[in-house]
Amino acid sequence: MDVAIWGALAGAVVVAGAVAWLALRTGGRLGTPSQRTTYETLHTASQAAPALRGGLTRASAQSAVPHLRRLLGGGVVLADRSDILAVSEVSSDHTALLEGPLMTAVASGKAQVLSTRQLTCGDSLCALQGGVVVPLRVDGEVVGALGTLATVTSSALARLATEVALFVSTQLELAQLEQERSRAVRAELRFLRAQIAPHFVYNALNAIESFVRTDPDRARQLLVGFADFTRYSFASRGQFVTMAEELRLVDTYLDLERARFGDRLSVTMRVAPGVLSVKLPSLVLQPLIENAVRHGLEPSERPGTLSVAIADEGGEATVRIEDDGVGADPVRLLEVLSGTDPGDAVGLHNVDERLRAVFGEEYGLRIRTALGAGTTVTLRIPKRHPACAGD
Repeated sequence: MDVAIWGALAGAVVVAGAVAWLALRTGGRLGTPSQRTTYETLHTASQAAPALRGGLTRASAQSAVPHLRRLLGGGVVLADRSDILAVSEVSSDHTALLEGPLMTAVASGKAQVLSTRQLTCGDSLCALQGGVVVPLRVDGEVVGALGTLATVTSSALARLATEVALFVSTQLELAQLEQERSRAVRAELRFLRAQIAPHFVYNALNAIESFVRTDPDRARQLLVGFADFTRYSFASRGQFVTMAEELRLVDTYLDLERARFGDRLSVTMRVAPGVLSVKLPSLVLQPLIENAVRHGLEPSERPGTLSVAIADEGGEATVRIEDDGVGADPVRLLEVLSGTDPGDAVGLHNVDERLRAVFGEEYGLRIRTALGAGTTVTLRIPKRHPACAGD
């Protein structure tokens, strides 16, 4: 997708540059019919683009369709995967007749060429001879459809509709990229705030202090581990690391927590050797394990067990983090993950959002919990992904 998006960005710059060049070359007067046609087409496209960059919504579609109608020379209908969003110069009768072809284009991913018979509206004076419906795609996935009607049916209409649909799809891809970048920036800000929680610093230093007199060597070891932990946290900001590097941070963190909890904390860890070289965003596992310790095991009055299992599932590494602590209210957990009320569990929301931003919506956290029943967090990491290739 990145190559296509950057190509589209370059194309947008070329379009804007071409409009300006034509105007400058002619002093604002476009003399020949060819020049006027080119200018009007580019100008109309540039007017439609800002609305489409808002994504495929009812508001953006309603703003864009008048400009798309001028590009196509006939009535236009825009739909998403489930409903018609906007109409320009198409009667209500013909809009109703288009619902079926629009949804067929969305479901099949194939363009639909409409005959006069399919558009029979009962008006004996109706001049429409047919139309075309073309699916709209974002990153290869069909997100909607564009339909146009005309008084003349020809292969030229089908080609024109296809090109305009491609233009619309490109603008929608740019909109998605902008949304992903905005989300990544917001996640990065939360990431910076959540890297080292103040309570962890306080508890770790207290644990180290407790060994200073009774076991100086242990205190020195813990202090070195704490220094390594803080150095990794800040140095790895925004980077991709290997699973092995992330697990070293987890081990350091757990060593500091074992010093504090003693026999109250039992940890088991199973890691498939084949996943150690898998790359993932830094500070993904540690915040999840810290959440299990802090919100699951620490509030419990009895000793607790934390289990970490990382399996090799062919094309993916599957991580499962389970604790037998106090659990959580599932409704409250949904609020945390949605970001509506992250509270002091910002780490969960941050990790979930970063995984989705990097790998795709299907790679968010999966959490099973209930009050008094412990918590299990599962996530998947693609073993090979373009986002990690150059890091």
